[in-house]
Amino acid sequence: MKNIIAELQWRGLVHDMMPGTEEQLCKEMTPTYIGFDPTSDSLHIGSLVPIILLVHLEKFGHKPIALIGGATGMIGDPSGKSDERNLLDEATLAKNVAGIKSILSRFLDFKATTSNAPVLVNNYDWMKSFSFINFARDVGKRITVNYMMAKDSVKKRLSSEGEGMSFTEFTYQLIQGYDFYYLHKNYNCLLQMGGSDQWGNITTGTELVRRMNNEGAKAFAMTCPLITKADGSKFGKSEGGNIWLTADKTSVYAFYQFWLNTTDVDAEKYIKIFTFLEEATVNLLIEQHKAAPHLRILQRKLAEEVTTFVHNAEALDKALKASAILFGNATADDLKQLDSETFLEVFDGVPKATIQRTDLENGLDIVTVLNEKTGFLKSNGEARRALAEHSISVNKEKINENFTVTTSHLINDRFVLLQRGKKNYFVIQVN
Repeated sequence: MKNIIAELQWRGLVHDMMPGTEEQLCKEMTPTYIGFDPTSDSLHIGSLVPIILLVHLEKFGHKPIALIGGATGMIGDPSGKSDERNLLDEATLAKNVAGIKSILSRFLDFKATTSNAPVLVNNYDWMKSFSFINFARDVGKRITVNYMMAKDSVKKRLSSEGEGMSFTEFTYQLIQGYDFYYLHKNYNCLLQMGGSDQWGNITTGTELVRRMNNEGAKAFAMTCPLITKADGSKFGKSEGGNIWLTADKTSVYAFYQFWLNTTDVDAEKYIKIFTFLEEATVNLLIEQHKAAPHLRILQRKLAEEVTTFVHNAEALDKALKASAILFGNATADDLKQLDSETFLEVFDGVPKATIQRTDLENGLDIVTVLNEKTGFLKSNGEARRALAEHSISVNKEKINENFTVTTSHLINDRFVLLQRGKKNYFVIQVN
């Protein structure tokens, strides 16, 4: 087996590792699982790292197991949390589980028939018929309260000023630990991976595997660092909130722009973590970027690679066209290819005015549009001077004083884009 740990280390994806983990992964195909909590019906880019880890595992010949926490999602993981989570009802949970299954299926082929084909499981399937008494006898008996209290995720909550920790959340590490035991028994799963905040839960699982089997049972643990930004702010959020992996929550254009707008320091780190480019290629890109940082070579490559991976090449092409409209030499035809949502995102913050469709049915002369109907320019005189200077465009095309705006100029049957010079935009919305 090729050494996957060496690959993950140069990418900055290894934080903690139980002794023997690297040797196990170099020795044979190793079924490995990572869990995803269904707190939403989508996943945001904070979940990209575990997804990428699963893809790396498959590429290196190991068997990736993606676990959706249909049962643990009912409780809420206390790791890294200062307050108790709100419990989800079953209908919401079922919707969330279905959404996450759909997303994971974009990255891993769960219908494949190879020996290391990915597997998708839901821990609700084996926890739903587990009685409390049986769980207390078969699982609770194996781990002492002293052991559970020693975990950082528990100690931090108990020592904080909040309301402490409910019994419900206290049992989370036992349920997650039982998942590892179940997968070990039924899928020969030998390794669990997760974020560094999961170390306590994961090692509880390795302990359960050993204590619920014979002493020689093998179980390993590995965590990756929690991704941060160079300025210390939280990764994965923009001013508008989370950056999601589904286009209905975060448009492809906004997704692409998030990566494009990363700092030089972050781009150098992220291109190793979030792409599958080889080390030599990454090092060359970093060198090229340092030689000409104003070209933003790293950011462009990062944005292209991640957008293609999460969405597809066609979606990337649309995002590039949307970016070109704002920052490049786009045409009226390019504008018309934008859907309404992307159009509004591209021109978010641009001044807008609303006019009636009936105004355009007979045509409106451009001077009236620029001043009286929109207020884009302050007077008819200013409008005429700008037109004489050839600095006015409608839908990215230069026009003169004889131009008439009609319904034929509507983008998506809703918008007209006015522009003065290169950067002064104005959007007309039509009712």
